[in-house]
Amino acid sequence: MSNLTNGFARLHCAAGAMHVEKGHMQASGVPFLTFRRCAQPDILRLGSTSRFLGAKFDAVSQQRVKHRISAIRGSTLSCLQDDTTKYFDFVVIGSGVAGLRYALEVSKHGSVAIITKAEPHESNTMYAQGGVSAVLCPSDSVESHMNDTMVAGAYLCDEETVRVVCTEGPERVKELIAMGASFDHGEDGRLHLAREGGHSHNRIVHSADMTGREIERALLEAVDNDENISLFGHHFAIDLLTCQKNGEIYCYGVDSIDTETQKVVRFISKVTLLASGGAGHIYPTTTNPPVATGDGIAISHRAQAVISNMEFVQFHPTALSDEGLPIKPSKRRENAFLITEAVRGDGGILFNQSMERFMPFYDDRAELAPRDVVARSIDDQLKKRGEKYVLLDISHKPRDKVLAHFPNIAAECLRYGLDITRQPIPVVPAAHYMCGGVRAGLQGETNVKGLYVAGEVACTGLHGANRLASNSLLEALVFARRAVQPSIDHMVDADTDPSLAAKWARPMLPLSLRDSVLSDIIERTKQTRMELQSVMWEYVGIVRSTSRLKNAEWKIGDLESEWEEFLFGRGWKPTMVGIEACEMRNLFCCAKLVVQSALARRESRGLHFTEDFPYLEESKRKPTVIFPAAIQELTWSSKPLQRQLQCK
Repeated sequence: MSNLTNGFARLHCAAGAMHVEKGHMQASGVPFLTFRRCAQPDILRLGSTSRFLGAKFDAVSQQRVKHRISAIRGSTLSCLQDDTTKYFDFVVIGSGVAGLRYALEVSKHGSVAIITKAEPHESNTMYAQGGVSAVLCPSDSVESHMNDTMVAGAYLCDEETVRVVCTEGPERVKELIAMGASFDHGEDGRLHLAREGGHSHNRIVHSADMTGREIERALLEAVDNDENISLFGHHFAIDLLTCQKNGEIYCYGVDSIDTETQKVVRFISKVTLLASGGAGHIYPTTTNPPVATGDGIAISHRAQAVISNMEFVQFHPTALSDEGLPIKPSKRRENAFLITEAVRGDGGILFNQSMERFMPFYDDRAELAPRDVVARSIDDQLKKRGEKYVLLDISHKPRDKVLAHFPNIAAECLRYGLDITRQPIPVVPAAHYMCGGVRAGLQGETNVKGLYVAGEVACTGLHGANRLASNSLLEALVFARRAVQPSIDHMVDADTDPSLAAKWARPMLPLSLRDSVLSDIIERTKQTRMELQSVMWEYVGIVRSTSRLKNAEWKIGDLESEWEEFLFGRGWKPTMVGIEACEMRNLFCCAKLVVQSALARRESRGLHFTEDFPYLEESKRKPTVIFPAAIQELTWSSKPLQRQLQCK
């Protein structure tokens, strides 16, 4: 059962002393175990990074790979790990801005594995267009940024977290620049600071309309140059490996599927950082890449981590509507193309299809209102007028400036016959960002010892009931950095038993099932996924009601039961894993968390608007929290594949 609790109670992590011996970081209590040297040639997936960074970089990186493999060969005989079990000081799940930035810091103190679901660059960061918000202008102030964040978050934000992020943000941006990230500058040579909805000042650092891509490029290049970081592309996280000791839960790594070799690979670590992004694909239309299936939130929930504020799903007001394009795409997109907030910040105006401007009727801030207000306004227009999209017009601005500020958007629209310097852009709301997630303290710590979170998977209290534009990359940078020192302290003090790796039962691939059976299961899973997404959009969308939420709860429960019955009726075992099935169980898990949290909030605040309780209530200004003790369901999606061990 979900609860509303006062404030963001701080989660503490234990500090420990640092032991340095022969240049290697070691865990106290395990002086013989040094994970750092245990790298192997098969884990170097730098080819993926090279393709992303371009041909010029490729030649350099290939030479570096040869040197690294030569150096590794001499030490592999003494390593504990093999193809299916690997040992590291730190394991990072996710290769977006949060995971990469964290890895670059902790790699100075131990060995790091980054496991990522697809290619290393395929993350929500890559698709972030707008930029990073930070106070870098003399006329701006931390207090102003804090106030904008609190107002956008409907005053559900944790004030201490907001102050920390807004204060530390400028330094984090400067660090990115020092690492080689290139941002736009004005004619005066200073950083060009854009303005977006909800901001009272120009404070958005950006790289045209491809900021995330530029940050990802710079960080991946730095990771590739780091000898102590190993990238594992195409590794899907199945479940966290946990055990219980003295009433507390400890995390010792993660099981994964190597989707290229079709092997289950176990990563044993002293510290795990979860930076796996959000869960946009619980909805049929989302700006998130295909990898965003809520894996991190789901595996944390199953590991009994505290989850918070899952009802606050941000729908970006302006995703490109393919239906309104002159030339229709030949096939359905896996993720909607985002039209950045900065278009409205630069003077873009919203019209209905009769070319009537409508935002001033909904909010005095018009197009510069926060995202929740704009998304609900568009949704209202579409329902009232029976239309499929509205129009966002920036054509009244000088052509050269539009093309300079939004080259990616202009190019994408032109592919389908639309010139944004002459014609309005058809747009529609799409699922975009999870403001809720795994509950974290000020250092990214969770209630599970050794498990830290950063980025969209985390609920730090910054966003409250609605995220302010361009605060997501900022939060990821700040919390990735803040999680570093407590992670190092925990790593040094961790009492890691190498024999633990053999104590958890290993997940199995469905090799015993016939191909025809597997095909049936995959097909049924695809169908079930679309049905779940349809239920979420129809009953748990931008505007909600208690009856629709209860309907969703009932429909999702039935859908999950029918899907599991189909699987197990065809020989699937509870310990079996496959990427389609594992994604499906994670989508079910996250969808149920959203519905459960939405039913618990009996008011309308920020992104959660319900017709039965249409007003704010001061007494309800508390985060929604799902505690581990509330886990009573026995469905496959709600429990880990491995039994939780008792640690000595």
